[in-house]
Amino acid sequence: MLLVHQLPAKPGYPRVKVWRRLQVLGAVAVRNAAYVLPASEQAQEDFEWVLKEIGELGGDGMIWEARLVDGFSDEDVQGLFNAARAEDYDALSKNARALTAALDAKGAPDSQGEARTRLTRLRAEVARVAAIDFFGANGRETVEGLLSGLEARLQEDKTMAEDRHEQSAGGTAADALKGRVWVTRRGVYVDRIASAWLIRRFIDPEARFKFVPAKGYEPEPGELRFDMYEGEFTHEGDRCTFEVLLARTGLNDPALAAIGEIVHDIDLKDAKFGREDASGIARVMDGIAAANKDDERRLERGIEVLDGLYEVFRRKRG
Repeated sequence: MLLVHQLPAKPGYPRVKVWRRLQVLGAVAVRNAAYVLPASEQAQEDFEWVLKEIGELGGDGMIWEARLVDGFSDEDVQGLFNAARAEDYDALSKNARALTAALDAKGAPDSQGEARTRLTRLRAEVARVAAIDFFGANGRETVEGLLSGLEARLQEDKTMAEDRHEQSAGGTAADALKGRVWVTRRGVYVDRIASAWLIRRFIDPEARFKFVPAKGYEPEPGELRFDMYEGEFTHEGDRCTFEVLLARTGLNDPALAAIGEIVHDIDLKDAKFGREDASGIARVMDGIAAANKDDERRLERGIEVLDGLYEVFRRKRG
């Protein structure tokens, strides 16, 4: 669904007002003053209200239901949506980390109440962004994990909850994880590739993988979801999915821990471990993703890289 409009050059306020309205809807610009949304009745209604507002502000425009033929593909437009939402999630992750740092610095009882208020606002903002995340952009798992970690920290019985979690995780780590279908989002990248490698190499050699849309998937019996919203294994606190899998399966291997640090630094972009080799591995993963649209092929190539990386760290003992 395409909205093309024009507004008077002056004053500048109407342009800013319309731009903000379009941002709230999740629309992205494909050209100057040409905005798109995935075609739906809701998108048409939203654009009609914006067009009405444009007319009231002295401008005009039109709404088209468009089909891309040349020069720009559906995948290109989807990439614009995903890039916009990834920026939103990244900003929210930074805010969540800032809240954690503030809590560390204050540590006073009154800061707990302030933190809960800020956490509630962050949760609301994540829900708002998720509602306009039409194609499942990267970043939601990271911010959800950070917020979950903050919530756990603010619970008075956090220690007891962690103990129960560790006990239940220990039981999960054995045979219960074998013979499963592991489900994750399409368009796998470093955390999902590394997690799949860990599952296949150290948890279940016969593991099967299934790649699904990021939104709206209902798991079938026997399936385990990883690195996706509401997954059984996904980001927790400031840990990426690979790190969560390591912790909950009790895999105590320095070589795996070293790989986990690299995956963390690439995926969360917070330089927590400062691994110098992270940038090189990130470039390799970028190349794999660019050269292979098929997720199975991405896994095959990524597994080859991680097999070699593991052997290097195994010989160096991390």
